[in-house]
Formats: sequence, structure tokens, C-alpha cells
Amino acid sequence: MHTTVGIIGGGPAGLLLARLLHNAGIDSVVLERKDRAYVEQRQRAGILEQATVDVLRACGAGARLDAEGMPHDGIELRFAGRAHRVDFPELTGGRRVWVYAQTEVVKDLIALQLADGGPLLFEAEVHAVEGVDGDRPLIRYTHEGREQTLTCDYVVGCDGFHGVARDAVPDGVRTTYERVYPYSWLGILADAPPVYDELIYAHSERGFALASMRSPSVSRLYLQVPNGTDPADWSDERIWDELDARFALTANPGWRLKRGPVTAKAVLPMRSHVTEPMRYGRLLLAGDAAHIVPPTGAKGLNLAATDVIVLARAFARLKETGSTELLDAYSDTCLRRVWRAEHFSWFMTTTLHTDPDQSPFETKLQLSQLHRVATSRHAAAELAENYTGLALED
Repeated sequence: MHTTVGIIGGGPAGLLLARLLHNAGIDSVVLERKDRAYVEQRQRAGILEQATVDVLRACGAGARLDAEGMPHDGIELRFAGRAHRVDFPELTGGRRVWVYAQTEVVKDLIALQLADGGPLLFEAEVHAVEGVDGDRPLIRYTHEGREQTLTCDYVVGCDGFHGVARDAVPDGVRTTYERVYPYSWLGILADAPPVYDELIYAHSERGFALASMRSPSVSRLYLQVPNGTDPADWSDERIWDELDARFALTANPGWRLKRGPVTAKAVLPMRSHVTEPMRYGRLLLAGDAAHIVPPTGAKGLNLAATDVIVLARAFARLKETGSTELLDAYSDTCLRRVWRAEHFSWFMTTTLHTDPDQSPFETKLQLSQLHRVATSRHAAAELAENYTGLALED
């Protein structure tokens, strides 16, 4: 089998790229190693930037998002027992974000792909990517118990941090940059209505906490915990008590979250990671295969979407004009945005979390920075512009 673009990975990046290519009249094949049920239930990000929402609407995947997604016009920062709201539209000229879970984005894109897109093969385990430095790369994979090959004009690796695509870039070419943080998140889903209609980011001497949501009746909540924490060590009651303690307000000591049954519980390690370059020969990396950000800045899914928007434009230019100019510029174009998002995610993470070895001096610096955001329009606008997503380059 041969296709113009072989896409490894059926997550949001691979599926969105396939949809954009289909709409541009470019054929592709998507190979996903997990089954459909697993892919549609994978719990990941839930915040969509304006540009991500715009492209989902434009490619035909916006109907459920518009019906069920929850637009947010700001976030609340809590620190030193006080609350401060950051108003996104007022600070950015109208931009906002949406709460719409990655699982739902994936369901929408899978439905479109299966209805009128190119082949989408579930349980297709990719073993190797070969010949990317030539003009006809090859993907070796197993599907329905048989070893198979897919030849392509180009291969796009959307198969995540542990996928095979990144390993196809030789060690002498590939450079990696990484920071592993000395804490993790204990995340829960709970059948409890959110207590607030926007996200709450809390800095506390007990550690960071985040109150988010998946729907008007389901809360998504996070606690900073030590690396290596076992979720089983945290009872539901202990989690709720700790969340209430970290969100405490001096002016409203009776403030509490609405409690309900905890339906899912997991620990998420925190790391920043970038692989350069994002292109080698006929292989292009996108999403987590090229970069990972800590989730504090809500950038992961949105960075992946930006990667494939840039890629789809480049492939469309190649089809229309025969020019590889945009493909040749792909890595540099994306990395400029990647490093901006890495910096913002690092800033949000290190400003809001308590390092196990943190001194009182460093805590005072964090509080000073948060106070600056709360009292300076310029500082608040910088946060709001980065959070809602910077404009895409032409």
C-alpha cells in the first residue's frame, strides 16, 4: 500500500492532520496501535485555545464542541489566602479558551475520518520507520496478525514520547532538551458539579492545586504530590480535605468544593522536553513526539494542533505549487512557538508549585510574581496572551 502521507498515531494530532489533508485533497493513512475504545477513553487535556477551536470548526469537527464545550473568559489565581481573576477577552482583545475534553475531540475526529476520510487502522503496531533520508520512506507495522508495509512520500510521527518515529532520527542529528520536575499531580475525576465557572489555580504553602471541570456535573481536580506517590495512598476524603485546605480564602473561610464520588484517580509526572529538529528527511515529528510541556499552562494539545496546522499548510502548498518551502521551514517555524510555550508552561509551573527544597526566600519571590500579575495590567496581559494562545505565523 502507498500513500502520500503516512501518519503514525491516532491521537488528536494525527487525526486532525488527516482531516486537514483530506479537506485539501491529499491522501493519507493513519496507523494507531491501540483499539478504538481505548483511544476514545484516554484522559488527557481539556483546554482548547482559540486557534484550536477555530481549526476544528473549519474542518467540520466543531458541532459537538459548540453544543457541549464550555467557553471560559478567564482564570482565577489564589495565593496568600486571596483570589484574583484574570480576564482574558479584556486583556487580549477578545480571545478566550474552551473546556472540551481531548477524549471528545478524538471521538469527533474519528467519526469524521471513518465517515469520509482515508484509512484509519486501529491495533496497527508500527515496528520501524525506514528510508526517511530517501524519496520513498517505509513504515513496517502489524495489523490483524500480519506483518505489513506502507510506503509514503512523507511520514509524520504523531505517536507520542514513547513512539517509534522519534527514534528514526539518528542520534547524531537529534538533540533533546529536558527538565524533570521534583513533583507530580494527583488528578481525579469526580461526579460533582464545579464550584466555580472558571479554572482556579492555587498557590499554597501546602502545594499547588487546580480546580477544573469536564462538564457542568463532572469536576477535574489536581493536587501537587511528591514524585512516586501511589494514588491508593490517598483516600477520597483525604483528597477532598487537602483540596479545600489549598483553596482556602482568608476572606471566606467557609468556602468549600462540592464533593461527590471519585470515579478516576491517577498520578501524572511533570516534565518539559523538546526534540530538535522536528524534521529529518521525509520524516516530520508533531505533538508529543517532538515536545512535552507540564500541564500547568494548558499547552500540550494546543501545541500539537498548531504543529499539524503548519504541516497541513505546507503539504497544501506542495500540492498546489510543487514548492517544498514551507515543509523545509516546518521545524524552525514550529520550534519558535514550542519554546515560547515551554517557557510559559515552565513559568506557570515554577511560580505556582512548591519545590521540596524551596527556601522561604523563593516562596516570597513566587508571591511577589503572583502579586505583580494581580496588580499590573501588563503582567496580566502577558499571562492572558500566552494562555489563550499566540497568533499563528503566516
